[in-house]
Amino acid sequence: MVEAGTAVGTRTTSTWPAGPAARRRSRGQVVSFALAPASSRRVRVQVRCRAMQQERPPTVRAVTIPFADLRETDKDLGGKIEEGLGPHELGIITIADVPDFPELRKRLLRLAPRIANLPEEVKKELEDPDSRYNFGWSHGKEKLESGKLDTFKGSFYANPVLDVPTTDDVLVSRYPSYCRPNIWPNENLPELEIAFKALGKLMMEVGLMLAHHCDRYVMGQGVGSYDGDSLEQTIARSRCHKGRLLYYFPRQFSKQTDVESVSSWCGWHTDHGSLTGLTCGLFTKNSVEVPCPDTAAGLYIRTRDNQIVKVVFDEDHLAYQIGETTEILSRGYLCATPHCVQAPSSENASNVDRSTFALFMQPDWNEKLKFPSKIPYHQEDDYEANG
Repeated sequence: MVEAGTAVGTRTTSTWPAGPAARRRSRGQVVSFALAPASSRRVRVQVRCRAMQQERPPTVRAVTIPFADLRETDKDLGGKIEEGLGPHELGIITIADVPDFPELRKRLLRLAPRIANLPEEVKKELEDPDSRYNFGWSHGKEKLESGKLDTFKGSFYANPVLDVPTTDDVLVSRYPSYCRPNIWPNENLPELEIAFKALGKLMMEVGLMLAHHCDRYVMGQGVGSYDGDSLEQTIARSRCHKGRLLYYFPRQFSKQTDVESVSSWCGWHTDHGSLTGLTCGLFTKNSVEVPCPDTAAGLYIRTRDNQIVKVVFDEDHLAYQIGETTEILSRGYLCATPHCVQAPSSENASNVDRSTFALFMQPDWNEKLKFPSKIPYHQEDDYEANG
């Protein structure tokens, strides 16, 4: 068994272990992969590996489930779950028509530029180095793929469910990234706490509904209850979920040089936790909300066949991505994929910033995870786990 406190978070990496078929392909061979576009029809897209960096990646609309269907616990959503989160898919799915979500999304995202533009001495007081900057304000503390410090974006972290996850000093010392208390700018931006918790708790509730249907899908594949407890139960009893309000600075305000890269705003990484909730980004220019100024900007995902696609979804849809912990425990029936964010680089992108919010739902720090004996996709060869 493995303690969850040692296996959750976000990994930054630019590589992804492709499956056996992908490893056998020659460099110049044409690769085909199936995607689910807006029309919901399956299409075959051909991309030449050698020309991947020169060609614009195809755009794919995420698979969507209506909230009215999601809330019905006995409804068969296995087809939709497999289409969006299955072993050969993109590992992302969106929920439409979630009550109150559009308003709560805008209320919180509009606060991201305000916290990023607080006086430096105020933001310094909101930092928590003892948590490795996993609570409160963080800017320039993480490293990019190049090894340089990331000054492209700032983040505000908090647990939207529990202000004080535990009062046990031993646990706080052992798991500071999960167990330390929240820090709120009550004097300078008191509305942040209210908006952060409201959106975070809603995303948690909808995430639990999705986890329920994910459990039904995985158990329908003959996996049983993940050789342990269900995804829904694991998330429900955890005390260490983490919300992250992100603010991507306008590019001229950061020392960014590689604006054409698909990972120019956020480097390639795979979420380590169980399930990640994600809002669509909100763009502003000189404090005025604007549409995204560049059709190439946005979320990119690397597929199982090592291809890159741009994924889009409506701003009023709530998106969820699978984390590596769930992929492992589901024996690969639910798929975690590497993803990144590209900054806008068109002529209209000057002074444009982006705000978004992610909720990382993850096992409790002392959760005992019973790994299956074989873990597909995670290494080039299946291996025996010490369960």
